[in-house]
Parts: sequence; structure tokens; C-alpha cells
Amino acid sequence: MLAMIHRPGWFAAGVVLALMVVPGTTRAQNATTTLSPQVLQYVSVREPVVALVNARVIDGTGAAAVEGHTILIRDGIIAAVGPAANTAVPTGAHIIDVAGGTVIPGIVGLHNHTYYAFGGRSVQMSYTGPRLYLAGGVTTIRTAGAQHPYAELNMKRGIEAGIVPGPRVHASGPYMNGDVGPGSTSPPLASEADARRVVAYWAEEGATWLKASGSITRAVLGAAIDEAHRRGIRFTGHLCSVTFREAAALGIDNLEHGLITNSDYVASKKPDVCPPENMRAQVDVDIAGEEVKATFRDLIAHGVAVTSTLSVYELFVPQRAPLDGRVLDALAPEARDALEQDRRALAASPQFSVPPVLFRKMMEWERAFVAAGGLLAAGVDPWGNGSLPGYGDQRNYELLIEAGFTPGEAIRIMTLNGAKVLGEDTLYGSIEAGKQADLVVLSGNPARTATDIRTVRLVFRAGIGYDPVKLIASVRGQVGIR
Repeated sequence: MLAMIHRPGWFAAGVVLALMVVPGTTRAQNATTTLSPQVLQYVSVREPVVALVNARVIDGTGAAAVEGHTILIRDGIIAAVGPAANTAVPTGAHIIDVAGGTVIPGIVGLHNHTYYAFGGRSVQMSYTGPRLYLAGGVTTIRTAGAQHPYAELNMKRGIEAGIVPGPRVHASGPYMNGDVGPGSTSPPLASEADARRVVAYWAEEGATWLKASGSITRAVLGAAIDEAHRRGIRFTGHLCSVTFREAAALGIDNLEHGLITNSDYVASKKPDVCPPENMRAQVDVDIAGEEVKATFRDLIAHGVAVTSTLSVYELFVPQRAPLDGRVLDALAPEARDALEQDRRALAASPQFSVPPVLFRKMMEWERAFVAAGGLLAAGVDPWGNGSLPGYGDQRNYELLIEAGFTPGEAIRIMTLNGAKVLGEDTLYGSIEAGKQADLVVLSGNPARTATDIRTVRLVFRAGIGYDPVKLIASVRGQVGIR
């Protein structure tokens, strides 16, 4: 447990949060935000000057953990970080003794939806999602596709206004799927003109990213990417009808899921058609082969990042991952029943499963991509198979370690690399003086024991410390309802 040496409180009525300007965006981060009572109930540290002492630090740059450091926070910014002997603590600072614990940067999740899909429907997590993300140490998310875009944008604005506790949000608008059927929540994109019109509309509405999926064609995707870039927003994709290498040539900024979705490796692939064997044929890919090397060369040459989502795909590997009890606690009864039914069905007669050998190859592909010089980030992809905000992000760290990354590399993938993909790595993503104080205080040592990534005791977002226990308690039994 953390030993806290309390200093007198600073604010009587609320916390005034000074936020930094992000060039080229329309997000209201240059305003002074007063946190509402609804947010303050989850705040445990709100002094203007805070010192984390006796800390083990994994700083997000890829470096190994260092011991005995002090992190000084002043007005929401990291003022200093270094060995205790070289880092003075000002008189009157709020001091938190982190002895035995670890401080990492706030997690930056790049595939972090704000809806939960189960039982053939999706429920917007405007209440539960932000709280679970923040409680899990996730201080920034990009949603990578919205089922309910206006609910998401309004949730984002509520967080920015200090009305809702949660991470900063990069909203991605509706899925850009190409042809759609009755009842779809995605816009129909039959032509390049359709693509440009839809992109322009959502850029005006406040989306900062868009995501392609489904049966989109190269021509439509190319027009959408071009229009997005003209309007200062960016594009990612969970692709099939378009391959990774084709998307890179079209100028896409990011690709989701890695090996398992890349139809470059499907021998029967026809132009602009999603082969039915995609997400299964990759089991035969030679990770050291020329096809994979060609993919890496194209992605790196075009500056295309990849988002790892190992934690969601692990849940499709039969008998691999035990169900996290924290997930069951968070789910509403109907959502829990659907999850347990789905897991029984997968074990008995898997209709869609990931073979263990393919899951291992997904890990190998990501290791090889990074070794080749590629930019890898991570996201949880919350879904009705038991992947939840925050908890799945933490599981990604454990799986990246299993994949062969060092603790320093894994933390970088989940923090600074995500900030780089968002174009905000000068503002946050690592523990460095001058950056926003987005920090996660753990009671354990994830550099020694990977599961200690779950031991979150305090989460700072822009210098305000949130209590994860209270945040988690507030959503118990409610995921799948609100």
C-alpha cells in the first residue's frame, strides 16, 4: 500500500485544471476546467505541487526501470524527475511515498471503444467506459470506430468540461464500411464522392480520426483518406477487402490488429474483395519470409503504425485465458449471462476461434515488425467476449511480455508509441520534465512480475490524482446497461 503524507488541501470548492494547447486540433484543451462534484468524488490528490518519492520508474521511453526516483508535479506538469539526491522536494508539497511500488506513464489506448457489444446488440458505455479506462491507468484513448458517434462526442465533451471522469478522448466517428445493409449504423459509401462527403461531415462534427472496415474498396478508401488529410484528421483501418500494403500506398496512417487481419497473405485474394478465409489463412504465414518482410518495408516506408490488440484475440483461443473475475464483477447480469454462454459455446464447438499457433504467430509478427523499425502501439478492443476497458489494456502488457518484449519496450508500446501515433508525444506518453503529469502509480513491480500491472493504486491525469477503487466501485454490475 502507498504511504501518503498529507498536506493541507488547496481548493475548497473544486479543482481548476490548466490544460495544454494541442496544435492543429479543435479540442478545448486551452481552457481552464473546473471539476464538478460528480468528478471530485473520485479525486484523492488535488494539490498544485505533488512529489512522488522513493519511486521505481519505468518512464515510457523504452528504458529499463530505475529505482529511488522522485517525480515532482507542479500545476499538472511534470516539473522534474530524477534520483532523490538530485531532485529537491519543495516545502509544502503533497508527498506520496511510493516505496516498493512503480510509476509508469498513463496508458494510451488506440483501439478503445466506448460501446460494449454482446448478445447481438451494442450498449454505449458513456458512464462505465470512461471510469473503467481511468481506473485501469488509461489516460488517453482513441476509439477506433463508434457505434453511437454523437453519444461518444458528447461523452468526450463532458470529460473535457470536467463533468465526467475519464481519459482524454480522440473520437473516431462511425465505421467507414463501404456497402452496408439494413439496420447498419455505418454510412453507405458507394462512391468516392460519398466518402468525401461523409469524411467532411464528421470532421466538422469533431471527429479527429476515422476508421475503415468491412467491404470498402481501394478507390473509396483512397478518397476518404485524402479528404481526411485535407481536413487535418487521420485514418486507421481494420481491413480485409484492401490489404495492408495497398492501404499503405493509399496513405493510411494506422492499421489495426496486425497479422490476423492482413489479407496480403491470402493466396486467393481478389482486388477489393474480402476473402472468406481471411483471419484463418494467416496461420500458414512464414513470419521470417519475404511476404512479411515486404509488408514491413511498405508500412515503415509510408510511416504506417500498427495497433496490437492481443488481449481481445486471446479470448478467442479456446481454453487459453481464464475469465478475469474483475470482468464478471463489472458486467450487468444479462451481459454476464451472454458472456458465459458464448464461452461455453466456444469451448464446445468453436465457430470462430483463433488457433494457438496463429496467436503465437501474431506475437511473433509484432516482435518482427518492431525489430524491423515499425511503430507498434496497443489497444484493448472491448467486446462481449470478456474484453473490458482498462482490464484488457493491462492484459495487453502481460501478453507483450509473453511475446518477448522487455518491460521497458512493452510500456513504451502502450504509452509513448500511442502518443506518437496521435501526434501528441511532445505533450504526454513518457515521464519527462515538461510533459503533462499523466502517471499510474502501481503498488507492485511489473518489471519483475507482469501481472503487477494490475495493481493500480493511483492514476494521475494532468496532475489530478484519481482513486481507482472508487471508480471501479461506481460501475460494478453496470457494463451492458450504461
